[in-house]
Amino acid sequence: MPKDVIMPQMGESLAEGTIIKWLKKVGDKIERDEPLFEISTDKVDAEIPAPASGVLSEILAAEGVTVPVNAVVGRIAAAETVVSAHQAATGPAPAETVHPGPEPRLAASDPALGSGPGAAPESASAPSGSTGEGARTLQKPYGQYPVEELRRVRSSPVVRNIAAEHGVDVTQIPGSGVSGRVTKKDILGFLESGAREASVPARPSLAPAAPLPRGAETTTGGLFIPDLRIPPFVEGEPVEIEAMSLMRRKIAEHMVYSMSVSAHVTSFFDVDFEAVARQRAAQKGDFEAKGVKLTFMPFVVRAVVEGLRRHPYLNAALMGDKIVFKKEINIGIAVALEDGKGLIVPVIRNADEKNLQGLARAINDLGERARTRKLLPEDVQRGTFSITNPGVFGGLMGTPIINQPQVAILGVGAIEKRPVVVNDAIAIRHRAYLSLSYDHRLVDGAMAEQFMAQVKRFLEAGNVQ
Repeated sequence: MPKDVIMPQMGESLAEGTIIKWLKKVGDKIERDEPLFEISTDKVDAEIPAPASGVLSEILAAEGVTVPVNAVVGRIAAAETVVSAHQAATGPAPAETVHPGPEPRLAASDPALGSGPGAAPESASAPSGSTGEGARTLQKPYGQYPVEELRRVRSSPVVRNIAAEHGVDVTQIPGSGVSGRVTKKDILGFLESGAREASVPARPSLAPAAPLPRGAETTTGGLFIPDLRIPPFVEGEPVEIEAMSLMRRKIAEHMVYSMSVSAHVTSFFDVDFEAVARQRAAQKGDFEAKGVKLTFMPFVVRAVVEGLRRHPYLNAALMGDKIVFKKEINIGIAVALEDGKGLIVPVIRNADEKNLQGLARAINDLGERARTRKLLPEDVQRGTFSITNPGVFGGLMGTPIINQPQVAILGVGAIEKRPVVVNDAIAIRHRAYLSLSYDHRLVDGAMAEQFMAQVKRFLEAGNVQ
């Protein structure tokens, strides 16, 4: 029986992924865990391994196509199955004509649902990671929809939400993508051409679309797209224009979504790292002998773990009007890729069960695999709290954006020697500014300050194990 190849979920806040490249073609033999295709999300670019050994018998989503999480993108047949010459020659089947597997979930207000024959009744149950509130489920496989509906269903969330923002029916736009798929370029060209005014009554305002439910958090209503009525350069100005990478576009969507859904507040603490600096200097040689680089970050993670144990509201998430308290403490560490190519947040699972050496080893491993793009799907999933470290580049402080669906993120500024007053005398100490951005919908100021005070006390006491 053929084995389905599905689009993995590279983080609980992601609803889709884009296939960048198939590393095998139909008819090729495959070994289990051998790289099969490359995907890109706002979390990570990664090679996805084959779920089984055999022969790649079908490719159901072509390169460049964005598909929902858990959608079937291909199939692997048993090794003894003979792949027909016709299948091997034709290659990828059009994504619009065949797409079995789990149905994607769309917002109830999404223009792809509308009120016509493509609309579906309310789903009886919601999948993991979704509240089920305000969501509907398509009732048929993609292959059973007419092309007009496929243009809506298969268009990316960015396209659908630009359409919602401007009151445009996507089915009225000629699509240049695969099988008539409407691309972002198509809809922006449609809007700039003035065709909208000729076909759809203008809306009195361009208010952003309502926030989408959990599970669709990579979409933003197109809010990150600049208003082209205010050009970014004047005619004759020397400029160079470069298209944003897929990862950069996904990051832009995710960040704007976070700012639109969470009530961001940031608190700052000045922390004395002198005790930590001395402990690190004393243990650095022993760690290196074991092949582990000891930085300041494991000390910070240990302090955060202690703070989260005492303040569980910061290790939680919101689901409508309900609070989801996470029983695991999984710390995401932001890793910047070279040349501004993006930012990845691999996750240290069960960080509260690791000692200083275990945290240091995990941070080194995840950081290296993030930079070399060798992370696995589970490496970026189920984070409950995030830490970003602009201090490694010399930054003193910042106001980081919350990594949805989490409710807080800690920024670590540069740890450097500064003159301070200690016991009524001027002393030179290792100091750093820590900044906590938190979602004021759930976390009050007093709670955030108490958490930061706990982190500060833990670090300043030293003797971190």
